[in-house]
Amino acid sequence: MKSLLHVFASRRMAAALLLGFSSGIPLGLTGTTLQAWMTTEHVDLTVIGIFSLVGLPYTLKFLWAPLMDRYVPPFLGRRRGWILVSQIALILAISGMAFSQPVQAPAVLAIMALLVAFFSSSQDIVVDAYRTEALLPEELGAGAGLYIMGYRLAMLVSGALALILSDHLPWKTIYLLMAAMMLVGVITTLWAPEPDVKVLPPKTLRDALILPLFEFFRRKGSFEILGFIVIYKLDVVVATAMMTPFFLQIGFSRTDIGAVTKGFGFVATIVGTLLGGALMTRIGMYRSLWIFGIFQGVSNLLFIVQAHVGHDYGVMVSTIALENLSSGMGTAAYSAFLMSLCDRRFTATQYALLTSLMALTRVIAGVPTGWMAKNLGWEQYFMISTLLMIPGLLFLFRFKTWSRPLAEQTE
Repeated sequence: MKSLLHVFASRRMAAALLLGFSSGIPLGLTGTTLQAWMTTEHVDLTVIGIFSLVGLPYTLKFLWAPLMDRYVPPFLGRRRGWILVSQIALILAISGMAFSQPVQAPAVLAIMALLVAFFSSSQDIVVDAYRTEALLPEELGAGAGLYIMGYRLAMLVSGALALILSDHLPWKTIYLLMAAMMLVGVITTLWAPEPDVKVLPPKTLRDALILPLFEFFRRKGSFEILGFIVIYKLDVVVATAMMTPFFLQIGFSRTDIGAVTKGFGFVATIVGTLLGGALMTRIGMYRSLWIFGIFQGVSNLLFIVQAHVGHDYGVMVSTIALENLSSGMGTAAYSAFLMSLCDRRFTATQYALLTSLMALTRVIAGVPTGWMAKNLGWEQYFMISTLLMIPGLLFLFRFKTWSRPLAEQTE
């Protein structure tokens, strides 16, 4: 217990938590909170829909990640220097959104929102690289849990809290307050230690673009690793893709769904990520991926129970609690595994590529879920989602043959 508390109490862990908060603040400001602002200003729904395109930088961030591996700012170091640049840019861009006018000048608002998304995704690139390099191998799981906790807390602030405050304050004030929240990240960046990584950055931009791919694909089992990344959480993606329609169809109100999935589920996810990170320090990455992978797959069986009993609030709470708890544990191990894959010369580029691949799973796997639920029925649908844990677990039989820079140290 003493050694476990020591892991969580380090300065690096505090930085992971607070930088997670800094990364989570901008997301809602270009998403649901922005949609609420535009709706209250009576902006046309077609225009609001088009504004979803401002989120494109989050899916394309791997394109400019090599720049952050190649070039080193002349202050604070290779990682903290870029973090500070992106945070200051975010404060200015969010403030620019505050002074925009959705009705009179929607194009200006769109440009400012796009800048926020660009600088936010840039901050994500370098914060991911920072925590990958700063955390010790035995801290990866716990650090991932704290980062996710900070990120989700920030999403509550820029999402739920911002919406509540908007009933009492002008939107301009809301966005200026959110810009001020970024000072948490700025102070953390100035206070946090620079990673002690004794490697030289790529000598040219060409090297920064090509060498990360060359280094990764020359490893033994590189294509197996990519396959594992794509399907490890496939069961969770499929199960949750139709969760809201499922609960609505069996008689739950939108209030029920919001209170349980967004409120209670949020707490369960935080507990899961922290518990998963803590357990990883004791049992290692390999066992964690096995145990948490089975747990997150088996938890889908409660959806089958829910489909059988119908409108039962107690079962709903149990289903959401277990699903979010197990998914949080799996996410902690999964994130730690992705960090362990990165060569520290190219951390920003490789991690951005791996997380983009992970996001591709969510996009593609969600496409057939509506057809499956409609034609198979809910019980069969959730049985399939449960069985989808098996392919990812089968890949784990090859885990110890994969050549990785850090994972060997975290068995």
